[in-house]
Amino acid sequence: MPVAAQFRDFAASIHCAFKEGEPLSAYTSFRIGGPAELMLFPENAQMLRALLEFCGQMQTVPFILGKGTNLLIADSGMPGVTICTERMQSCTLLSETEIVCDAGLSLSKLCMFAQQNGLSGLEFAYGIPGSVGGAVYMNAGAYGGEIKDVLSCVISADRQGRQHVHTRDDLELGYRTSVFHRIEEIVLSGIFQLKKDDPDAIRSRMDDIKQRRRDKQPLNYPSAGSTFKRPEGYYAGALIEQCGLKGLRIGGAQVSEKHAGFIINCGGASAQDVLALIDAVRETVLMQTGVLLEPEVCVVP
Repeated sequence: MPVAAQFRDFAASIHCAFKEGEPLSAYTSFRIGGPAELMLFPENAQMLRALLEFCGQMQTVPFILGKGTNLLIADSGMPGVTICTERMQSCTLLSETEIVCDAGLSLSKLCMFAQQNGLSGLEFAYGIPGSVGGAVYMNAGAYGGEIKDVLSCVISADRQGRQHVHTRDDLELGYRTSVFHRIEEIVLSGIFQLKKDDPDAIRSRMDDIKQRRRDKQPLNYPSAGSTFKRPEGYYAGALIEQCGLKGLRIGGAQVSEKHAGFIINCGGASAQDVLALIDAVRETVLMQTGVLLEPEVCVVP
């Protein structure tokens, strides 16, 4: 039996939804990406672990997709197996000040859940368009806060579906990095340690941060957020603007005129358009300033 058929049969046996040839552009914030050969949609950690165990038995390495907000997926798409965590949405109180939630939950939903329960500490993440799993993987941060400030524990699974528990000290959380960049484990869920506060005060801070995002970022166009990591001692957007690159366009990809740190999809942009524009920006900034920008966007495959 062909491998794809075996995966379809196994997914059906554990009641896991799947799609074939699904356009990944519908699952990324860039709205770019070719078809997934086979896409699986686990609904909980147990189902995801079962899929990973089967992948191990089949000697297949799956691509794990969350909210697709920091990704540039090739126009040719993803061969093999893609596992999308978007249906893993559980979020509950573990104690008066702790929340446990699935990797597929959006950061905005986590922030709202915390606010409704009078728990402070996640306000900085409100409006970051990613999943909990992606936020842990990248140690997402903004406005003076980072995931490492509030994350106390992560439950993960290896490529054979075996479960592991990591405390914050195990996670090597740094600027846009974590231990998951070097170990072959997938985030299943996270536990967040927060502080009690007035829900109205929390909501006010969240609304302020969201408005600041609207004022400064090109949220009306598809993008993958900040295209480049912050160079030590500089700001990527300021360097790009200084080099006169605002509005530079290749195909459907453009350096945002609102915030030069963002490359946006103006309509019909291909992955190749974005990659060519990234290369052009890096080359110009290096020549004019001596600073080599490092992409923050993950390019796959």
